[in-house]
Amino acid sequence: MSLYLFRTVIKGLALALFIVFFAASVFPQAPAAPKYKSQEVSEVDGIPVLIKHLPDWESRRDKVTFATNAAELSAGLGERPILSLIDFTAGTEAVAAQYDAGKLLIVEYASPQGSVDADAKFTKALASDPQAGSTAYRRIGNYNAFVFDAASISAANALLDEVKYEKQIQWLGDNPFILSPERAFILTTADIFFSTLLVIVMGIVFAIIGGLIVGLGYFMLRGSRRAAMTAYTDAGGMTRLNLDGFTPDIVPERLLGD
Repeated sequence: MSLYLFRTVIKGLALALFIVFFAASVFPQAPAAPKYKSQEVSEVDGIPVLIKHLPDWESRRDKVTFATNAAELSAGLGERPILSLIDFTAGTEAVAAQYDAGKLLIVEYASPQGSVDADAKFTKALASDPQAGSTAYRRIGNYNAFVFDAASISAANALLDEVKYEKQIQWLGDNPFILSPERAFILTTADIFFSTLLVIVMGIVFAIIGGLIVGLGYFMLRGSRRAAMTAYTDAGGMTRLNLDGFTPDIVPERLLGD
């Protein structure tokens, strides 16, 4: 009896384990809570895009401070007066990491206008802060980037040069800026027609102006030659009979030389 009970228990456990493994393979597990709460994360690994815009972010991914509020940012960078100017209420995100040149902070605002307004505040605050000599700041695209505790300003600026603002826009529907083939053909044909017409008109204008200049010059040259003549004859250099007695006799220079 005990042997039969033992076999029954073993079969039950085997059946339960089979059901558990079958359910785990068929029914998907609930997704784990994301590590970062960001408005724009990578679909591959769930890492915010802002982190991937850090220079050499792969080697610093485990020591990065990603913040969506002032408390998280202060925990990673410490208490700094200029951090109080960052407004996180409109979806602003920030990321910070340590580099040899200093502590790099990139702040991304939800709109370009927010970045522009913050840029004016940051520039004014740094200009009036006597201890801002070790801080480098630059607005890069829609990013507001800082380098705190910089070893040198040149090294900090070189680090800021490595920060690239790269955003890709993907339209949900048709891109309104893409021209249809028909419209592109019409615009191209119109440009060719306009260019050809412009060349023809300019050629005609230049021909008329050139003809006027050449004709006027030739007319003035002929006039100066006629003014230098002591007598006029319409014989065109040929022998002419002086029947009327009005045209004086002109002895050619070649005859005088003889």
